[in-house]
Amino acid sequence: MNAKTRAAEAALNHIQNDMIVGLGSGSTASIFIELLCQAVREGRFKNIRGVPTSIQSEKLARQGGLALIDLKTAGRCDVTVDGADEVDPDLNLIKGLGGALLREKIVAQNTEQFIAIVDESKVVPYLGHHCPLPVEVTQFAYEVHAAYIQSLGARVEQRRNPDGSAFTSDNGNYYFHCHFGRIDRPAELDQALRNRAGIIETGLFIRIAKRAIVAGESGVRELTCPADQ
Repeated sequence: MNAKTRAAEAALNHIQNDMIVGLGSGSTASIFIELLCQAVREGRFKNIRGVPTSIQSEKLARQGGLALIDLKTAGRCDVTVDGADEVDPDLNLIKGLGGALLREKIVAQNTEQFIAIVDESKVVPYLGHHCPLPVEVTQFAYEVHAAYIQSLGARVEQRRNPDGSAFTSDNGNYYFHCHFGRIDRPAELDQALRNRAGIIETGLFIRIAKRAIVAGESGVRELTCPADQ
């Protein structure tokens, strides 16, 4: 069993009957969705309803027979389980390299407990350690959005599909991968980006995660938000 599967399996320990569960996007979250669907089919959990964060996670959940509910009807999720691209010591995250940034954050902000599931390589001493920051922007005047982000100190690359065409999110927006290097003040950077018209959302998930489940060669460990310890 690989690290991603061990982390996803451990997240099932935080699921209870009658929960509304936010279903993340990306490779690790997909494993969790498959395991959750299997557990429901086997009768381990009853009356579980899922809130997908992407078209792909919705498709996967439907294939597994999981009952789904939209966020408008649910109001809030009891728990959301999703992957992360980086996790810092305060459980701030970079997320969104899977391409579902905006919906992931909307669901995350409307959940009682957000749990990040990752392998050991995603735990870093600071954000920006080894991956760019994804930023979702409007197609309209996207070039000026790139120029503004560059003015904040980033090297900006527009995300593209394998055929070279511009990648668009489930909401029809463009994606930038922004290489800031070390991000010492993530909350300030997040605010500076989101204050700019045309920048829809950033991959900085600040003070959202309550728990991170980390799988490595030595086993699985759980990190909790310092404020909750």
